[in-house]
Amino acid sequence: MNLAHKVIIAGGGTGGHIFPAIAIANALRKLEPDIDILFVGAKGKMEMEKVPQAGYPIEGLEIAGFNRSNMLKNLLLPFKLLKSLSQAKNVLNRFQPDVAVGVGGYASFPILRQAQRRGIPTLIQEQNSWAGKSNKILGRKAEKICTGYEGMEKFFPAEKLLYTGNPVRGSITQSAVTKDEAMRHFGLMMGKPTVLAVGGSLGAKSINEALLPHLAEFVNKDVQLIWQTGKLFYEQAKAAAAPFATHVKVHDFINVMDFAYKAADAVISRAGALAIAELCVVKKPSIFVPYPFAAEDHQTQNALALVHKQAALMIKDDEAFGKLANEALSLVQNKALMEKLEKNIAPLGNANADITIARAVLGLIR
Repeated sequence: MNLAHKVIIAGGGTGGHIFPAIAIANALRKLEPDIDILFVGAKGKMEMEKVPQAGYPIEGLEIAGFNRSNMLKNLLLPFKLLKSLSQAKNVLNRFQPDVAVGVGGYASFPILRQAQRRGIPTLIQEQNSWAGKSNKILGRKAEKICTGYEGMEKFFPAEKLLYTGNPVRGSITQSAVTKDEAMRHFGLMMGKPTVLAVGGSLGAKSINEALLPHLAEFVNKDVQLIWQTGKLFYEQAKAAAAPFATHVKVHDFINVMDFAYKAADAVISRAGALAIAELCVVKKPSIFVPYPFAAEDHQTQNALALVHKQAALMIKDDEAFGKLANEALSLVQNKALMEKLEKNIAPLGNANADITIARAVLGLIR
């Protein structure tokens, strides 16, 4: 009798870790329908909600990351790490996985560390162009490291690297929505240039504050704006946009990102690995505003990887207030620049990264 293979996928914290993890799980299931997959996340983080919604079981560890804004909160970190290592050990004892996959985020470290201690093969999916500290430590004993960017030899042993690109959710790679359907969904007019502004699942303060005073200019220049603000800024943005409702559509969160990408001619975005991977797949001219407090400032490195290939524009977070709205309005009215960015970003997208990574995972099962 053939017993189903067992895989643990650990990590999360943000949509940037969770959605690629779910994409890998779906690809594993496509290659091996009987596979048994368990997710491990951090208690209280969004994976505890999003993973069950995607149809997978998840267990939560009591772990938190290093707090850069409040150092006092870091006093409990060593105790939380020890507790999470003990919890991770219990999860491995119960589930007995054939392989453990780390996608980044707090929960990936304890699980992969304990898996490596007991000889369970591990695979790291490093999404960013600048590797995080945890992954650099785990990379020493990992069997395989799948990377979203080339040139990662400076962080990891070259013989373990597999350049795959970052996995993008199937709702985007396999979307069949038309431009007309997308425009109607957002209540927009066909034929008018349209900008999509997103700041990740929680919104981005600097992007929101940079757009707020310039909404009248979008109307004056006949440019439409789909604006995902996040929950915290939503009411303020909605009130400010009310007089400009013909052109400015405000949402706290957009569930149908394939519609938003299809409607947009250009995109304003943070520079998380998932956002960049999606924008490469959908081939959108983009302005990146990297989040400056990301670990090792990796979002700036992610954005620069595209800027150096003339595949995107970048504005620093502290310059967004003075520059962002004008840059976005100028971009959608500059046909030559739009065409150049679209042409240069197109080859960087990989719609099959999830399957490539899933095959690498199955290849580690002894």
